[in-house]
Amino acid sequence: MDRRGFLAAGAAMGAVPAWAGAPALRLSLLGQALIEHAPAAHEWPGRADIAAHLARSHVAFTNLETVIRGPNAGTPTRDLLTLHAAGPQMLEALKAVHVNLVATSNNHAFDLGAGGIIDTVSALRAAGLAVTGSGETLAVAAAPAYAASSAGTVGLVAFATGKVRPGGAATPERPGVNEMRRDASGAPVAEDVERILNAIAAARRQAQVVIAYQHNHDWEPDMAEVPDWQRALARRCIDAGAAVFAGHGAPLVQGIEVYQGAPLLYGLGNFFFQTEKPVGAYPPESWQGVIADCTFGGGRCRAVRLVPITLNEVGLNGPDDMATRGLPALASSADAAAILDRIALHSRRFAVRIDNSSGNLLF
Repeated sequence: MDRRGFLAAGAAMGAVPAWAGAPALRLSLLGQALIEHAPAAHEWPGRADIAAHLARSHVAFTNLETVIRGPNAGTPTRDLLTLHAAGPQMLEALKAVHVNLVATSNNHAFDLGAGGIIDTVSALRAAGLAVTGSGETLAVAAAPAYAASSAGTVGLVAFATGKVRPGGAATPERPGVNEMRRDASGAPVAEDVERILNAIAAARRQAQVVIAYQHNHDWEPDMAEVPDWQRALARRCIDAGAAVFAGHGAPLVQGIEVYQGAPLLYGLGNFFFQTEKPVGAYPPESWQGVIADCTFGGGRCRAVRLVPITLNEVGLNGPDDMATRGLPALASSADAAAILDRIALHSRRFAVRIDNSSGNLLF
């Protein structure tokens, strides 16, 4: 696929940006990682290209849609078909492609109960990955995580909305997820929003770049559409100090918006997708995704390039081979063009344009 470089805002007019000469911080935002196996290099044909691509970024972020089994694991809270759990060796797949910042705020974090949340966070920390979004208490789950790099520090505030199971939300005394609820009218609950915005402001005092991350399962009837309440919330996160809003939940890529120069990447789709549901259970769009490569200077986003990826719906040894299913690879030129066309279509309502030949976001 075409790998031309970033197009910064204003560059087309010959402007010299104010951040020229300052160290650029490169952040890659990935789709969600539903991964239950750690395939060897020969079992993952796209690994080398993905790893080489992400090695150019200072920080690579994903949401882990899997509970890591450990000594505290409880009774599963859902049927085995939709239970997402794996041993800690699975993290080698993330580390092999340079992921170093992880959210755990999602509707599957509680799949093995409160003990599973403790085991997952402990395993991520032991692996040297910065993590937040769930934890031993609400204070821990809501606190920012930080990934340091030679170009600066990236802070992360992570929360989840929708399908968090009873008992899965963190409290001051109980492990769980940093949940942002909606009230009977559909509006975000004020105390939850205040907690999130305060965490973003605190992170901005310590980090050059802050990601506000939401795992959302309160979808519109058409899951490709972005809810108006989520758009309003994303703006409030940017006003509080976030430099980018990122989201997952719907298993496909949604439209992109820009607010005050900050990209609002509502749905980044899948990066790993090792679902155990049968072939055909999800639409083709669930097996296509995007890496959003963002360049920051002076704490602001200066460029975004979308790099399409594809995931194999069928494992190397057939439909029953779950260990090599749902692994990412850089998309071919034809697939990349189709993926970018679809994202551009969903982004038009937000007045955002995408250069199909390069994947550059024009803003």
